[in-house]
Amino acid sequence: MDRKFIITALIYAIIGMCLGIYMAKSGDHGHRVSHAHIMLAGFVVSFIYGLCHKLWLPGASGALVQAQFWLHQVGVLMMSAGLFLLYGQHIAVETIDPGLAISSLMLLLGMVLMLVLFIKKPTAPH
Repeated sequence: MDRKFIITALIYAIIGMCLGIYMAKSGDHGHRVSHAHIMLAGFVVSFIYGLCHKLWLPGASGALVQAQFWLHQVGVLMMSAGLFLLYGQHIAVETIDPGLAISSLMLLLGMVLMLVLFIKKPTAPH
């Protein structure tokens, strides 16, 4: 799972950096909120989850691990796309707000599941 999280983190970093370069080149910084969420929720949090799996949860598997991964990934994609559409003025806030709320809850639940994975992991004897 660590590799999956790191690969997706790097993909989000590339997307976020491209958006940042576009904003700098065009002089239009209207997507700064989208850029920040892609970089933070997509790149940074995914990377941290990857490190958590590598360092503290190696070999973790099962439905809970899969649910945590997919909740985070789908939540980031929904949120990033929704914010991009909103701040690009392609969609009204009233239309996208329910999707943004759902994506926020998905990311929160993904974080709660990461905590559960840590709590459930048996500690190694010293």
